[in-house]
Amino acid sequence: MNFPAHPVSKPSPLRGGDSSIGALLLASGKITPENAERVLRMQKELGIRFGEAALRLGLISEADIQQVLARQFDYPYLQEGEGKFSSELVAAYQPFSPQMEILRAVRSQLMLRWFSLGRKALVVASVDSGDGASLFAANLAVVFSQLGERTLLVDANLRKPRQHEIFALEERQGLSDVLAGRAQQDAISVIDSFVDLSVLGAGTLPPNPQELLSRTAFGALNTQLEERYDVVLYDVASVSSGSDAFVMGARVGGVLLVVRKNKTRLADIDAMREQLQRSGAEVVGSVLVDY
Repeated sequence: MNFPAHPVSKPSPLRGGDSSIGALLLASGKITPENAERVLRMQKELGIRFGEAALRLGLISEADIQQVLARQFDYPYLQEGEGKFSSELVAAYQPFSPQMEILRAVRSQLMLRWFSLGRKALVVASVDSGDGASLFAANLAVVFSQLGERTLLVDANLRKPRQHEIFALEERQGLSDVLAGRAQQDAISVIDSFVDLSVLGAGTLPPNPQELLSRTAFGALNTQLEERYDVVLYDVASVSSGSDAFVMGARVGGVLLVVRKNKTRLADIDAMREQLQRSGAEVVGSVLVDY
């Protein structure tokens, strides 16, 4: 049997860098190269889509198809059990849930009423520490990144920070260290699971959080971050913990209030809104959460 001196291998229909369903399933490890060949044969024989053939062969699930479709359109999300993020991060794990429709509606309103006006930064604040502002800010940051906006979530809660827990980040230098001149912007962590999302943790908990946030260094940092990102969200300590929200609101300019159903008192909301306005901050809107 004779072989050619220089054999030419037939190129695979699924190549690296290919954004087809098959290539994405292969790259994500959902199917093996051997199984991909089986799928391609069925696809050719029956004249059906690659994903449908893979489903018929029992190699993947409908959830796998939805996930790679999301990546095709730069709208990645995670399946349950994938990644180390908090299960409460519904924007990561439940992109088609009713909660996500509400988050997208809030995002649309903020784009129209705030960010489309040339503003880049927004404070997310609440009356009490149990009102869910930190978790809401985290999910809101994810949906902004899914829109293709360069998004930065800053944990400015220098009293009881949560973002490092929600995004499973190692405790390291963060906002407080940057403001104190002991760290640079390389303290920002890029969250690779999403399109363009980064998080700046709280960092070392200082004994004087309000004074630290009041420094001129914060204004300079915010200006730099606004130049680098399309959306900068600040998660701040609740008003019941201190006056940080008023300081941050005055510096950033806009505040989104998060209130908890059947828990946050209307009188407290009104008092917080009035004090924010007196400090020079615009209350862009309010969101009612229930959990």
